[in-house]
Amino acid sequence: MDIKNIDKIELEYLKVEDHQSICELMHHEYRHLDDSSWTHEEFSALINKFPKGQVGIKIDGEFAGFALCIIVNYSDFEDTHSYKEITADYTFETHDDDGDMLYGIDIFISKKFRGLRLGRRLYDFRKELCEELNLKGIIFGGRIPNYGNYAQEMSPKEYIQKVKDKEIHDPVLNFQLSNDFYVKRVIKNYLEGDIQSCEFAVLLAWNNIYYTKPHKNPTSQKTVIRLGLIQWQVRPYKVIDEVLEQAEYFVNAVSNYRSDFALFPEFFNAPLMAAYNHMDEADAIRELASYTERFKNEFSALAIKYNINIITGSMPELIDGELYNVGFLCKRDGEVEKYAKLHVTPDEQKVWGLKGANILKTYDTDCGKIGVLICYDSEFPELSRLLANDGMEILFVPFLTDTQNGYSRVKLCAQARAIENECYVAIAGCVGNLPKVQNMDIQYAQSAVFTPCDFAFPANGIKAESTPNTEMILIADVDLELLKELHSFGSVNNLKDRREDLYKVIRIEK
Repeated sequence: MDIKNIDKIELEYLKVEDHQSICELMHHEYRHLDDSSWTHEEFSALINKFPKGQVGIKIDGEFAGFALCIIVNYSDFEDTHSYKEITADYTFETHDDDGDMLYGIDIFISKKFRGLRLGRRLYDFRKELCEELNLKGIIFGGRIPNYGNYAQEMSPKEYIQKVKDKEIHDPVLNFQLSNDFYVKRVIKNYLEGDIQSCEFAVLLAWNNIYYTKPHKNPTSQKTVIRLGLIQWQVRPYKVIDEVLEQAEYFVNAVSNYRSDFALFPEFFNAPLMAAYNHMDEADAIRELASYTERFKNEFSALAIKYNINIITGSMPELIDGELYNVGFLCKRDGEVEKYAKLHVTPDEQKVWGLKGANILKTYDTDCGKIGVLICYDSEFPELSRLLANDGMEILFVPFLTDTQNGYSRVKLCAQARAIENECYVAIAGCVGNLPKVQNMDIQYAQSAVFTPCDFAFPANGIKAESTPNTEMILIADVDLELLKELHSFGSVNNLKDRREDLYKVIRIEK
């Protein structure tokens, strides 16, 4: 399926009335089995016993896949159990809300929607559910549908090893191994009627490293967020496809580290202006603006493909003849929102004729509430204070500075914003030289993630920093729960202690 045609990807809990849609998805894939789908009674029992464990994924309103699971006391079963035993003959009487292990009953992605990494989203949902419920881990019997082609030549154990060694491709086992599951053992006579697997299955497991013996109610939402910052090297590009290829390379890299966000720098696509070097600077950047719609669409497709929220840095946009500096928050569910630079520097106004926009808002994401301020905007504390008043937890600052003086202004102001607003601030910039683009000849950057300065955070307020002036990615985890503790129990309370009887920062609506 063409990712660019997707408007919305949604993960939602399944309901009993979704039964027919689920059956239609399963029938074609499992037509070789006697029981190719769940009966209405079985499906209803599963939903009623553990509604939080049954999730579907939709593409523009159409079911594309689903994941089903139960909680069991795994000590009640041997590692040699069958599918019927673990499901109590499909009645799911084995489900126990007080159990210690999440057991995968089924996971399925329609062939129509494969290649979009939807399966990984479902596995990530299970992992997050496992952590939320404070369970020891995830376990399930995985089919090996290609084994039937090799059963006369080798044992299941030999087959699994060859799959691990990439000598044999097994679409199911390869996928599960790539999602951090490991093989515990081979189970014989696991799924009755599974001719493709010769009724063998691989017992796969994933351990929850955060598991602790229950002593309090588990948290109900994800708190540790992984940020991926791209320190982009400017280099000559002849066509937009070359820029997009490099962008996808970086998105893939930070996605492979399971990042929740990818942050690009301000004007990372400026090298494309080299083709317009015969024009004056103001006309050249307006030519660059003609690429912006495609960049938005391509980045949205990458967000969906790699299951990551992308902050696209910034790029020029022409609106009714006026030039603005804008960027896009491309969410992994397909939604796209725009942000824009409010304060333009004297040079940007003089050389390019840039105008300051009026967009200032927070953005709701699946990883909390965020804000975006482009470069110079981070040097105006009123903006981030207004965002903090709206509940911002992470502030992203894409920037572009030519000298260390300019970089220091962005860095020091970003650190101040983290302290005064009790939030995390991530900054990412361009590095390198670009001699063939006027007004963009040198760049200086050191990307970083800043924190408040208190006992739960680094003493210097620097969570992570890149190597200066070197193309690289920077990965850092930030814990939103620590911010909540800081708001109430910090050594100082910058947000609480404001003298609003003396002063206030207010927004003027336009």
